[in-house]
Amino acid sequence: MKRAAVIIASLILLGPQLVAQDDGQNWGIKLSGYVKTDIFYDTRQSSASNGLREGHFYLFPDDVLYDEEMNDLNANPSFHILNIQTRVRGDITGPDAFGAKTSGAIEAEFFGTGESDLNGFRLRHAYVKMDWTRVTLIAGQYWHPMFPAENFPGTISFNTGAPFLPFSRNPQVRFVYSPGKFSVTMVAYSQRDFSSGGPDGNSSKYIRNSGIPGLHFQVKAPAGENLTAWGGIDFKVIRPEIRTTANIETDATVSSMAAFATLKLKTKPLNFSVMGVYGENASDMMMIGGYAVSGITDPVDQIREWTTMNNAGFWIDLSTNGKKAVFGLFSGYSKNLGSRELVEGSVYARGSNIDHLFRVSPRLSVTEGKLSIAAEIETTLAAYGTMQSDGRVTDTHDVTNVRMLLSMIYRF
Repeated sequence: MKRAAVIIASLILLGPQLVAQDDGQNWGIKLSGYVKTDIFYDTRQSSASNGLREGHFYLFPDDVLYDEEMNDLNANPSFHILNIQTRVRGDITGPDAFGAKTSGAIEAEFFGTGESDLNGFRLRHAYVKMDWTRVTLIAGQYWHPMFPAENFPGTISFNTGAPFLPFSRNPQVRFVYSPGKFSVTMVAYSQRDFSSGGPDGNSSKYIRNSGIPGLHFQVKAPAGENLTAWGGIDFKVIRPEIRTTANIETDATVSSMAAFATLKLKTKPLNFSVMGVYGENASDMMMIGGYAVSGITDPVDQIREWTTMNNAGFWIDLSTNGKKAVFGLFSGYSKNLGSRELVEGSVYARGSNIDHLFRVSPRLSVTEGKLSIAAEIETTLAAYGTMQSDGRVTDTHDVTNVRMLLSMIYRF
């Protein structure tokens, strides 16, 4: 694994020199990326399930945890310095093929693939792109179509606004038809690093065993020079198990829908972005929710039926357009909508005991040449309580974390 990482990194680093001629057309790799240091202080604890890689990818604070003297153990602060967001990217150009302009990209970072792989070299994006006059085809690993790649928040924090917006990268085939400024996108995808949970933990096998790829349809419609609106609908099926605890085959699946609408407005002084999201079984997109057992149809064979646990939310992001100093503000809200059917067994979800989440995070970034120094204060509130049989949460109490983040980013 380490040897493969060294080979890949070497190819990317040598990319600018790997330029040749093929039928008179240039091909090669253009190197870019950045080195980033994050220094952060939290007023409250967050476990690995509520924030990834020693809290670097922050989601929400832990619930209260009392000792014998009724001291809240999770009310203790923490401090860390990490460089794991540092990344390299190679943009590939090449000769035309099948009447299309071809290109590709490889992007990797040192975020690792799990808590035990911190600092590990992992793949972010790897895709081939074919451009015809009105049609674009992308095949490879890229942003999930629910992630607004042209309209995401400009937070300093690596969470980019999660869990209030869908955040995931997926192996996929993406087809985009653009007769003009208006475009239609269709995607078929699987799961890899961002996968659904289940009886055997998080795994891509649940969607693989369904035999059906995730499917997505999206429409984008600019309204003038500075205003763009688009939205999409998403459908996926997972198969949590192929055999029961009684060693009997089962073909029970969980089907779920998700949808979003987003708007981007660019003016001379400000950029404004807003997005609304509805998600069923959306834990694979780093949002709250998931699925649960809704009943057992055969007590002897232990055949289980399933129901989704759903959420809805929105976020808003503002940023100035200064060339040197940029001020921004992000805010998001997410609400637990309960389950489609009554829960009568195991739950595989993120934040199943949370009624709602709220976040506000102002930021300031100052850039001189290739170097940026940025600061952000991220306040996240989680309303914990008791999950009822309908998946909703009652008798809530609020816990809040304040993260003070200072970053240094050197781009190349």
